[in-house]
Amino acid sequence: MFPSHRPRRLRKTEIIRRMVRETSLSPDDFIYPLFVTFGKKVRKEIKSMPGCFQESVDMIVRHAREVYSLGIPSVLLFGIPEQKDEIGSGAYDPHGVVQKAIREIKNKVPELYVITDVCMCEYTSHGHCGIIESGDVKNDATLELLAKEAVSHAKAGADMVAPSDMMDGRVGAIRAALDGEGFSETPIMSYAAKYASAFYGPFREAAESTPQFGDRRSYQMDPANRREALREVALDIDEGADIVMVKPAMTYLDVISDVRENFALPVAAYNVSGEYSVIKAAAKLGWIDETRAMLEVLTSIKRAGADIILTYFAKEAAKALNK
Repeated sequence: MFPSHRPRRLRKTEIIRRMVRETSLSPDDFIYPLFVTFGKKVRKEIKSMPGCFQESVDMIVRHAREVYSLGIPSVLLFGIPEQKDEIGSGAYDPHGVVQKAIREIKNKVPELYVITDVCMCEYTSHGHCGIIESGDVKNDATLELLAKEAVSHAKAGADMVAPSDMMDGRVGAIRAALDGEGFSETPIMSYAAKYASAFYGPFREAAESTPQFGDRRSYQMDPANRREALREVALDIDEGADIVMVKPAMTYLDVISDVRENFALPVAAYNVSGEYSVIKAAAKLGWIDETRAMLEVLTSIKRAGADIILTYFAKEAAKALNK
């Protein structure tokens, strides 16, 4: 006797599969990270992240125009300054590389939504995300500098700021500083649940932000903790976050799902450098189909509950989806 229920009926052709598909991807879902450095006509490929570059402001503007032409609505800017110091002064320099890039992009590609990473690690000589005293990152002293950095980005024309440092209270400090400077309309996308992950390795080459001593486990979350993420997200929402982010994405799909189920705010997820690079490496060796693997991973992140996906695959995914 044949079964009366035949789920394969709705898998028979590509047309019916598209019609009943529960989760769909669009270029509108993506934010594309860019790495801004000093100099002119600089476009240096990042060895551990094929297809990604450190670029000077003039080249970033060209890249931003390409991103927007693919239907990707937003970029996230990271800065690599010419000089670093103990207090990361390049982070809040009004003439810093990120501040210059914001102004140029908003001038040349005004429709593109510009988000900036707010952190100290790219700008400090020690590579940590804040002020160091007696070998430890001092939380409250760091908040003042993060607030200055966020305000400097807003003054340069950033559409949104995204604090990634994981200092306690930083969303509230940044919100108060932005409001006090007349930027009450500037949203905050908080790296609310950011884990101390092994998948950040390639990014540290890209941003030149490897810690010179120790690690970041005293402020980034323990990968074993799931419930703690909900507490972190709730605290950031109470402090004024407009969007909350889970980072990394692939190994924390359960956390993305939990955040989606428990909070009404938009949820972002960061498909981080290591997640990108392992697919690139496996594809180069002929072990996987890169395009299929890329789209499967991004779909899984969206299916878990992310409204927004930050990914180095954004351009390639947009091209595949636009075919």
